[in-house]
Amino acid sequence: MSGAPLWTAVEAVAATGGHCDGDWAASGISIDSRSCKPGDLFIALAGPNFDGHDFIEAAIEAGAAAVLAHRAPKPKPQGAPQGAPFLMVEDTLSALTALGAAGRERSKARLIAVTGSVGKTSTKEALRACLSAQGETTASVASFNNHWGVPLSLARMPRSAVYGVFEIGMNHAGEIGPLSRLVRPDVAVITTVQPVHLENFKNVLEIADAKAEIFEGMTPNGVAVLNRDNPFFANLRERAADCGVTRVVSFGRHPEADMRLTDSSLHATCSAVHASYKGTAIDYCLSVPGEHWVINSLAVLPAADAAGADLVAAAAELSQLQALKGRGARLEIVLPTGVFLLIDESYNANPTSMKAAFAVLGRTNRGQGGRRIAVLGDMLELGPGSPDMHAGLAAPLIEAEVDLVFTCGPDMAHLHERLPEAQRGGHAADSKALAPLVNAAVAPGDVVMIKGSLGSRMAVVVDALKSLDAAPLRVANGE
Repeated sequence: MSGAPLWTAVEAVAATGGHCDGDWAASGISIDSRSCKPGDLFIALAGPNFDGHDFIEAAIEAGAAAVLAHRAPKPKPQGAPQGAPFLMVEDTLSALTALGAAGRERSKARLIAVTGSVGKTSTKEALRACLSAQGETTASVASFNNHWGVPLSLARMPRSAVYGVFEIGMNHAGEIGPLSRLVRPDVAVITTVQPVHLENFKNVLEIADAKAEIFEGMTPNGVAVLNRDNPFFANLRERAADCGVTRVVSFGRHPEADMRLTDSSLHATCSAVHASYKGTAIDYCLSVPGEHWVINSLAVLPAADAAGADLVAAAAELSQLQALKGRGARLEIVLPTGVFLLIDESYNANPTSMKAAFAVLGRTNRGQGGRRIAVLGDMLELGPGSPDMHAGLAAPLIEAEVDLVFTCGPDMAHLHERLPEAQRGGHAADSKALAPLVNAAVAPGDVVMIKGSLGSRMAVVVDALKSLDAAPLRVANGE
């Protein structure tokens, strides 16, 4: 192990209050035996579907330095190797939370917490990219933004980190507050407040109040970065003040926004942004397309500035961003007779992000004879208004000049019925049934965008389209 370990046995025992049967030092933390690396501390979390205690032996075989558990594994036959040392605790999730709190306590990094109805992960990844060029930066993996993902991300934070970026999500009120108090952010970003997870709230104002819980754990002199265009800006600013957060930086098109968009040029694969930050002009190129990305970038730069980074250098890094798998990644799929473009937006969906994705699809250039095709799965957790919200997507699809729309799921059936006959590609009960319909329809020159909530499993359609590829996959880099 080169350099200081991430955790030693003494530190982990002190943090968790557990009992350890040996000395060890870990270079990382794993909660999945399939991705456990030599030198990791394996934490056996017990979830609703799987219990990590059943995979302890696999983690040890993978080279785990130690195992954190709350029940003993099955005894090995006499004479068998003992394997890794055990740190025994009362509950592994509580121990992970304690380890995350200890990781935060020892860190000297400037921490940024990001929440919002849409754009959380994209904003978090943009901040990671901008800050990494200026100092060692740690950030949440994927969308590790819940009661186990946040403490895991904190526990993985290197001692030497200069910056940390943590995504915080929620489905219900009262979930963000405890995570904010765990992270204790120096900077808090709320990307926007939209009607997402409405089945768990009476109205959007309640969603805004739930997002505002991010202010509860902020450090003294912390900075809140808020969307000035959002109708709940004043509510959020007031909630921040109630939590003792008086430093607020706003972003958006609003004439009073601190980071104000003055102009932008939206292209098929990128955008040129002209903004003003507290009265000073700043121009930059954004290497991912879409107006929603432009607005996200307006949040990224003041957040980086509030964390002590160089604003101009951060803006320069935005020209190097790459869209993530399931969040706008582009792949060229080679058929025997030509190529079509696949835009993978399969990770999540709500009415706001759907409309943003349609706008990007509408600006994407087709090949000769090609069509713009949208493949859509249900948007989940929208409450009683869900059928109307799905049917309401017809207008933006028509406006974006999408040629063909394939849908799956009971709610998307309402959209299918609302679409003009010529625009209906087909409807199926689920993504598995829809995939062969889409595969049979695609042709060279097409641009195919896949989007739906995670529970709709639209990645099944993505994988099916990838299986058509007659050549090694390559990232699309042209218009």
